[in-house]
Amino acid sequence: MDLRTTPIRPVRLGNMAARAERRADGTSIIGSVEELGPYPRAIVDALEDWGARTPDAILIADREGEGWRKLSFAQVLERIPPLAQALLDAGLSPQRPLMILSGNEIEHFLLGMAAIWVGIPYAPISPAYSLISTDFGKLRHIAGLLTPGMIYASDGAKFAPAIEAVFGADVPLIVRANPIDGRAVSVFDDLLATPVTPAVAAAHAAITPDTVAKVLFTSGSTGLPKGVITTNRMMACNQQMIRQALAFVQDEPPVLLDWMPWNHVAGGSHNTGIAIYNGGTFYIDDGQPTPARFGRTLENLKTVQPTFFTNVPKAYEFLVAAFDEHPEARRNLFARLKLLQYAGAGLSQHVFDGLDRAARAETGERVMIITGYGSTETAPFAFTTTWAVEEAGHIGLPAAGMTIKLVPNGDKTELRLKGPNVTPGYWRDDEKTQEAFDEEGFYKIGDAVRFADAEDLAKGFVFDGRVTEDFKLSTGTWVNFAAVRGAVIAACAPLIRDVVVTGLDRNFIGAMIFPDLAACARHAGLPAETEARAILAHPAVREKFAESLAILAQQSTGSSNHVARALLIANAPDIDKGEVTDKGSINQRAVRTHRAALVESLYADTPGPDIFVLARKGA
Repeated sequence: MDLRTTPIRPVRLGNMAARAERRADGTSIIGSVEELGPYPRAIVDALEDWGARTPDAILIADREGEGWRKLSFAQVLERIPPLAQALLDAGLSPQRPLMILSGNEIEHFLLGMAAIWVGIPYAPISPAYSLISTDFGKLRHIAGLLTPGMIYASDGAKFAPAIEAVFGADVPLIVRANPIDGRAVSVFDDLLATPVTPAVAAAHAAITPDTVAKVLFTSGSTGLPKGVITTNRMMACNQQMIRQALAFVQDEPPVLLDWMPWNHVAGGSHNTGIAIYNGGTFYIDDGQPTPARFGRTLENLKTVQPTFFTNVPKAYEFLVAAFDEHPEARRNLFARLKLLQYAGAGLSQHVFDGLDRAARAETGERVMIITGYGSTETAPFAFTTTWAVEEAGHIGLPAAGMTIKLVPNGDKTELRLKGPNVTPGYWRDDEKTQEAFDEEGFYKIGDAVRFADAEDLAKGFVFDGRVTEDFKLSTGTWVNFAAVRGAVIAACAPLIRDVVVTGLDRNFIGAMIFPDLAACARHAGLPAETEARAILAHPAVREKFAESLAILAQQSTGSSNHVARALLIANAPDIDKGEVTDKGSINQRAVRTHRAALVESLYADTPGPDIFVLARKGA
């Protein structure tokens, strides 16, 4: 049976229609036909409103032993004032923000809400900068830029090396457990007993839509992290944009199970915000889309039935692979589910099909899969589809309240954005702020888009790569980087994590492939702990990559999309060298720079035995 003939479970979505104006200079202005509805001063006002309406409803939960720690809206609101008072007592201010080093947990959530409550910016930082990095370079850069007045780390002992290396003894510390000797340390639970003075109410009354709520540091895939200013207005209006597009969240309080790190805008603003803004429940998933951690996600799905599930494509790959052996997780995922959403990369066709098959097996229906587009600077929701997406790249139409400008840029169309959800700029960096906006105030995101159908705006847009990622071969032929990267990943799935594309001023395109070692080991029937080079040298792995890449080469139409040589990289990308961000995004330039010898091996006159040499059809 053709999966596409299976009906889709009904779900109420908003109107994403848009109107366009073509200008004489070749630019186009496009905006939603729907007005953005009213939204509160700050996300904490929505929290307070739901606390009055449904005080006993569970807002936030994380794992504790075999069960869940849970706090209702009322319990969260009860804990915010003493924590806010403790932050004020420590002298925190817009000039001396709160810095959170550890990951997702209830204490992190409460401290963040308490800071916003009284107008103190807070900055959630990638735990990788403290726990994986060995030189703490990015953490040191962020600390110097932010000048925190206080830091929080859930486990003092675990974060002690980073804290001692980067922060002076005069910067006070909050921990949940294991205080560090020789520092001014407060234990989180003790702060809940802080006597509350009228200063908290006064500070809360003084916050405005333009008060800085948090500073989110970009992952630094093109340099050192920048601090994106996130205001109360950005967070609140963005949730209203989401609410109008994903209208089903208005019908019943949404339930989310989510692992995405809160130092990124998707997890810490978009996903938590959906629960806060709509009276929902947010379960913190302590799993991750890695072989070592995904089992926790499957365990959590045995007790949680989400109504909205958003994730990265890799997590969906793990889910599809696990469904047959974990029927209870599959049953609970689809039991009440209204919508699946993915972002961050394209979803492979076998994953689309696997999700459709699983949904049909459980419910007799497919569950709609949508995607969207945005960035830290747009809070992040800027585009979405409100129709089923069945191929990668579609990003939909702009959200209510947004205006976009399309600017011809060589053979691409550059996207620029304006709206109340767009950042006013970068923390203490006037130069980068000025560079980020054009003369009309549109944010220059650096991406290109194209119409899904040049004759029908209603079909939305397709992501067309970065404006500056494309390059020329030595012949003068332009290479569309995004198209080539996407084609290699699709051809080699599920054995590939990412690929670095080479070829600038060279005679042909090359590919340096970071394989998914766990998937490769499974394919070869090897134990997961097998050494990386042994996995990649296994004949079954070599043959599968050779076959997949050969098929791709046969499908190429010319040198602009023909990957002529490829190699597999055994060593993982290095975060300290800037080869990879904390969320797993590859810095193409850094990998090529730090692994220059590998690049040269791709272009050797006589390629070595580890190089895949791939002929084009008819060549």
